[in-house]
Amino acid sequence: MTYTTNDDVTLLRSQVLTDWNSAESKALFTPPPGMNYSTDLWAPELHQLNGTWYVIFTADPRNDSPSPEVDMYCPYNCPAVHHRMYVLEGHGSDPWSANFAYKTQLDTYHQFAIDGTYFQHTSGLYHIYSCWTTQYAAWPANLCIAKLENPWTVASPFSERQIISVPSFPWEKTPYGRAENDRLSSNEGPQQLTNSRTGQQFLIYSAARSDNRNYCLGLLELTPGGDPMNPSDWRKHQYPVFYQNPAESAYGVGHASFVSSPDGTEDWIVYHGMQDPTNGWSARTIRTQKFTWNDDGTPNFPKPGYGPYETPSGQ
Repeated sequence: MTYTTNDDVTLLRSQVLTDWNSAESKALFTPPPGMNYSTDLWAPELHQLNGTWYVIFTADPRNDSPSPEVDMYCPYNCPAVHHRMYVLEGHGSDPWSANFAYKTQLDTYHQFAIDGTYFQHTSGLYHIYSCWTTQYAAWPANLCIAKLENPWTVASPFSERQIISVPSFPWEKTPYGRAENDRLSSNEGPQQLTNSRTGQQFLIYSAARSDNRNYCLGLLELTPGGDPMNPSDWRKHQYPVFYQNPAESAYGVGHASFVSSPDGTEDWIVYHGMQDPTNGWSARTIRTQKFTWNDDGTPNFPKPGYGPYETPSGQ
């Protein structure tokens, strides 16, 4: 598992999916100073594509402190204006022993980009990430998609980049009820989820603000046979599919990933949440829970909590 450290890309390894407190830790990559990717490394993701390991992450050259000459172009304060996406490449039988090296910046058309992920489809490989509508828009944060030639090269020109989701429902905005609340309205942390039984393709994403109790998961479903680059082929569910559970003091649940149990009989969600929502990002911890599927093929996530939970089948 990878996670945000701000300073490097770190890999965790645990013998048990439901216990990350005693996990081993290893730095895969530490950026040199003075580069566009030297500070504020966020949301690294580990993928194996065509037998090669890739880490996709976002970073910034100035510790999220743009110069006044840049910040003045934004209608709101925009500390993340210089955040872009980057790729590491690793070779080896498993990510723990693989040697990772910086590959390149993943083109996002000279615009803000965070939380990028790979979306694999029969029509090709895609990059889906959190974006602004323009270079200095600042808010809201939307979900953009571009087609890839390979894991580090974008094939789509800017004219073909598509916005497939914007924060349109009240639960995607923070705080609720504000007359004008584009600021802090977010769609981010996208993650592909496939129902192996039906073939349905979903994009699970985080909504609202990541250091807030209202952070939650939304769901986009790709129309069967649809084109990932066609926004009208994505259907957004009206309500969040995973959200806070005050009964167990489980707040700010988001930025999920999905794995199967070792024997392939169970599906698990891995996410972060917080028990004390007043402490923001520093209060987040790793959680893992089993989930099932509804009759219509959509994921049926449990209420978030703390367990303890049984270990995955076959582990």
